[in-house]
Amino acid sequence: PTSAQASAVPQPGNFCYTLDNDTLTTEQRQFYEDNGYLLIKKLVSDEDIERFRKEFIRICKKEVNVPGAMIMKDESLRSQYGQSEKVVNKVQDFQEDEELFRYCTLPEVLKYVECFTGPNIMAMHTMLINKLPDSDKQTFLHPMHQDLHYFPFRPAARIVCAWTAMERADRDNGCLVVQPGTHKEPLKPHGYPKWEGKANKLFHGLLDEDEKSPRVHLVMEKGDTVFFHPLLIHGSGINKTSGFRKSISCHFASSECYYIDVKNTTQEHLEKEVVEMAHKKYNTTSVELR
Repeated sequence: PTSAQASAVPQPGNFCYTLDNDTLTTEQRQFYEDNGYLLIKKLVSDEDIERFRKEFIRICKKEVNVPGAMIMKDESLRSQYGQSEKVVNKVQDFQEDEELFRYCTLPEVLKYVECFTGPNIMAMHTMLINKLPDSDKQTFLHPMHQDLHYFPFRPAARIVCAWTAMERADRDNGCLVVQPGTHKEPLKPHGYPKWEGKANKLFHGLLDEDEKSPRVHLVMEKGDTVFFHPLLIHGSGINKTSGFRKSISCHFASSECYYIDVKNTTQEHLEKEVVEMAHKKYNTTSVELR
């Protein structure tokens, strides 16, 4: 249970992306309606962030084995460093790790999540991102994309991402970049970017990007948390520093959301890729994206 009493039924009036609640001010609701994101300063404590960081290091050192988690590594560095913080760039689907999954249950995070999803909340997709120092190859540049591309469920307005900076994120180390207002646009076709060098698996980007659309670089301090709509176009730049840029995030959805069949949609090729990966990993034949 969370403290904010939010109604899961869209209210008449101006607000379609937030629900009536006691947490957001009218100005904050209006900002999210207009822009598709909302930044809350110092939401997660330093103490919690240090616990998440320690657990990430333990996972890197293989002191912990997380069932079902996908540990993504930069293959080109593996020979130099084995498996360590210098190689692992993402831990995805950490729901079976009790320590990291605490992030998805923090009352201060859920208090805000409920304003978008309503009171019946599911954690749908979890990630701890460790943006490694990048070369000119731009391996860890995440192309501009919409997260809904990865989700076979709707409605989009009842899904929200909570993304927390685990240290200062700025233009030097590859902070999030958003295109305000693009959450009002439909889901666009995604695929692998055409740039030189190898794109990371499933790092899909918009095939037809509007270069003129205004962008905002979200400079965030440790503990700052941004909540954003799954249709908001966003990405992140390369890390030009020698340090690591960590963040932890979860996509939440209302448990009233329903699954869709992605056949004959722009998401169909994603399903093929996910099925192939699942087949390789688990040697299973009958898999659907949902």
